[in-house]
Amino acid sequence: MRNISMFVEDQAHYEFLKALIHRLAGEYGVAIKLDWQNARRGHGMVIRELHQYLRDLYRGRSTWPDLVIVATDANCKNLNVRTKEVTDVTNKAGARIICAVPDPHIERWLLLDSKAFKKVFELGCNAPDKKCERARYKNQLMDCIIQAGIVPNLGGIEYADDIVRAMDLNRAGQADASLARLLNELRAVFQEWRQ
Repeated sequence: MRNISMFVEDQAHYEFLKALIHRLAGEYGVAIKLDWQNARRGHGMVIRELHQYLRDLYRGRSTWPDLVIVATDANCKNLNVRTKEVTDVTNKAGARIICAVPDPHIERWLLLDSKAFKKVFELGCNAPDKKCERARYKNQLMDCIIQAGIVPNLGGIEYADDIVRAMDLNRAGQADASLARLLNELRAVFQEWRQ
């Protein structure tokens, strides 16, 4: 059993990553246990709680996980800038750490594979552009689901598991460098664990 600790910015990151990690665990035949450390209050709180969590690990107050995943939107900052903000906190950590940084927002990842969207909602979605506007992809996700005749109760993020299960991850990764980066890192870890 591999223990994975997660620090996520909000519910959307939680739902997407939970679905993705369970899918990869199944594909690689690896038993996992997810430990959610944070699922609210944005980037700043993720960084603060991550810092405290690592301090507690060093002091022996918690058991070291096999992997820590830190998820926060790029939010119109450069992907590398946002990743550096995380690695500045984790650079001396004794645990393996992966940064999941959707550029610019997590909802965009759910729109990358129109065929997967069509499998789930019986209506595809337009490929998302790459603009830096707050709520652009939240609105696009919700609008696409409404066009399929469904009123999403949580803005569409409640369908993350269905969309991720239907996704062609390679195609989605080709459409978005930030997702490709995460997939490559996660696949390398799961491949190592499978061996």
